[in-house]
Amino acid sequence: MPVVVVESPAKAKTINKYLGPDYNVLASYGHIRDLPSKDGSVDPDNGFEMIWQVDSKAAPHVRAIADALKADPKLILATDPDREGEAISWHLLEALKKRRALKGDAPVQRVVFNAITKSAVTDAMRQPRGIDMELVEAYLARRALDYLVGFRLSPVLWRKLPGAKSAGRVQSVALRLIVEREMEIEAFRAREYWTVKVELETPRGDPFEARLTELDGKKLDRFDLGDETAAKAAVAAIKARALKIASVEAKPASRNPSPPFMTSTLQQEASRKIGLGAQATMRAAQRLYEAGHITYMRTDGIDMAPEAVKAAREAIAARYGESYVPKNPRVYKNKAKNAQEAHECIRPTVMTAAPDNLKGLEPDQARLYELIWKRTLASQMESARLERTVVEVAGADGGVGLRATGQVVKFDGFLRVYEEGRDDVVDEEEGLLPEILAGEGADQKAVIPLQHFTQPPPQYTEATLVKRMEELGIGRPSTYASIITVIQDREYVRKEKGRLIPEDKGRLVIAFLENYFKRIVNYDFTASLEADLDDVSGGRAEWKAVLERFWKNFSADLEATSELRITDVLETINDVLAPHIFPDPGDGSDPRLCKACGMGRLSLKTARSGGAFIGCSNYPDCRYTRSLGGEEAAEDRVLGQDEYGVDVWLKSGRFGPYVQLGEQDPGSKEKPKRASLPKGAAPQEMTLARALELLSLPRLVGKHPEDGEPIEAAIGRFGPYVRHGKTYANLKDPDDVFTIGMNRAVELIAVKRANPGRGRTAATPLRELGEHPSGGKINLMEGRYGPYVKWEKVNATLPKEADPATLSLEAALELIAAKAGKTPKKRAAPKKAAKKPAKKKPAKKPAKKRAAGDAEGVVE
Repeated sequence: MPVVVVESPAKAKTINKYLGPDYNVLASYGHIRDLPSKDGSVDPDNGFEMIWQVDSKAAPHVRAIADALKADPKLILATDPDREGEAISWHLLEALKKRRALKGDAPVQRVVFNAITKSAVTDAMRQPRGIDMELVEAYLARRALDYLVGFRLSPVLWRKLPGAKSAGRVQSVALRLIVEREMEIEAFRAREYWTVKVELETPRGDPFEARLTELDGKKLDRFDLGDETAAKAAVAAIKARALKIASVEAKPASRNPSPPFMTSTLQQEASRKIGLGAQATMRAAQRLYEAGHITYMRTDGIDMAPEAVKAAREAIAARYGESYVPKNPRVYKNKAKNAQEAHECIRPTVMTAAPDNLKGLEPDQARLYELIWKRTLASQMESARLERTVVEVAGADGGVGLRATGQVVKFDGFLRVYEEGRDDVVDEEEGLLPEILAGEGADQKAVIPLQHFTQPPPQYTEATLVKRMEELGIGRPSTYASIITVIQDREYVRKEKGRLIPEDKGRLVIAFLENYFKRIVNYDFTASLEADLDDVSGGRAEWKAVLERFWKNFSADLEATSELRITDVLETINDVLAPHIFPDPGDGSDPRLCKACGMGRLSLKTARSGGAFIGCSNYPDCRYTRSLGGEEAAEDRVLGQDEYGVDVWLKSGRFGPYVQLGEQDPGSKEKPKRASLPKGAAPQEMTLARALELLSLPRLVGKHPEDGEPIEAAIGRFGPYVRHGKTYANLKDPDDVFTIGMNRAVELIAVKRANPGRGRTAATPLRELGEHPSGGKINLMEGRYGPYVKWEKVNATLPKEADPATLSLEAALELIAAKAGKTPKKRAAPKKAAKKPAKKKPAKKPAKKRAAGDAEGVVE
């Protein structure tokens, strides 16, 4: 039986059902090879030679495919129809050749299908082709670029900007968008303006509303009524005049449906309409595709196959009637830059399969399928026909002009099924005006001035960020979800109520990159590089030439930072972020003058934990600190007093806002009681009652029924928890600290004791330094407080002056010995082995100055 390889077991099961027992369908379980997570896997000095390694989890699947080929050497590669799918097929072919599982003349075919249906699969099997090396080379170029940025730029970050994590090529640009938007919001100053609404009545007693558009013969602009005085003058001008209808104009209009979904628009609408993030959207879409319900979900195409258009029109006629089917099919122009990477739109495979007819779907899958089904049918439906009416109302002497507008839907067309970005159900009477005749009078019932203020630009959501990246030409459909996930995993961005908000750590990284690696975060440069990579996949450019151009400039930027000192970097960032971290007090004083001692100069400081804070240059004589966030830079304030009359303060420190009971006695070393605000709590919303609750922690929940020892609830550095002895169990919500009862607390502690390591994953070494004389590997690791060396149970933090990129084995041994408190001893050899000649150590090679970093692992 010929061996057919797909990515997932679910896909394999479905396709095996279509192909029957004459084929052996196996799964590769995604990518089988990748670049090892160590420096040197891509060598720019040797024609960008790349070292590939079969993943340990993938090895059994490769072995199973190789074993199956022993029975029948014919191999059919049926991975996804895009760049990544082509790369998986190429990797598998190379791995099988290396294992000698394929003979030189063994038949190898590549087949692609846009939907997992019987007709699509069997048609694809009749049209095999070879591996598309242009798509593979585009993949190689992207993977090499992302690897080089990750492994060369990331070490620079954590050497020059302590606490910073890795930097990725496109992720950094997305982060810049979010940071710049937040700084726009912070710099925004609201501007006041007024409008005037007039409630009117026709001679027949029908009410309607109009707004002031003209005053004293001049058309009003937005800010012409800039304050209450101007608004009141306008109100007086309207009241002083009799009003009449100057004109009534009704114009027919129409609205056309939106095109069917491609990846980016699906992610945007799923976020807006059903609250799914980009990653969750793609997971649900993947399941729908593998089950054969929708076409391939990673696409930048919006065109639809002719047979699908025909099926959609038939489904519309059967469900809604012939009046909803346009005379001619709608044709949408494909916006894909590369025909080879362009696929059909995302659509149902069976147009008559209504959402309520599909069974066994998970909730997210069901909601997403309904969205896709509605959008697809609507895209082939008749336009909506509207009537827009504009009524001009004038003063008797022409001194004022008002306008009333209304709209009525005459025929709903596609709106019956779907409307982009709004509720699916449309009110046909929305905006309907009463009968109004030109020349008749209009009685004033009320003249109402309305105050408004301009609003800052909104923070990005996942939907609007994807839309903006798409507009700028940054990233590609298959990568948007991963980009957004990575910047949140790196703790550069957090998501609150659907909004993406930059963390201080993210601001620092962008400030660093904008000053020392401008090209990496430049929008035009990134878009241009994306276009170059598209040219590679389209056969219009050579992939190594693209890499050469990038590497020439990037390596120069790397070299330029080699002599940078941390103090220089921090001072540069001080200047760049000055409007954010040193806001102008407005009284002419120096915003960087220390508020505590009045002499020192405030500047940015970083901690090994990755946090950032503002500290005084007179340290340690002056220990003034505050957080980096602008909203926490306000003066400390008293919230009230406790029952004994002691002041309860809200303050800001290097680790964020906190509440404090009383002030420290100058003659005492004992600090007053303090409690940090829970993560996400807004300082401006802190009340006395809430502060006293926080200061009352830890709270005694009760005594454990087994040993009588206390169980306490509190909020710590890593969030809320309950504690019994040395066992800590996390709580999901800070409010649980004040409400959790004994039964629940005992249950959580029992679960924690049964699963002490739950949620932990083994850290990946940045670099292997060598063997310890006593046995065991010594690794360079990246930790919460910066880089460190690890040997067995000994973890030794690197000194500030140590360069992780050039750390030698000898230096690591000294650090380990100092940490362990003893000189490393050689392990005694067994007696039987004493007669054997000593094993010669290999000659030590000169160390290459290559930084080991943390590659992003997201192919862009």
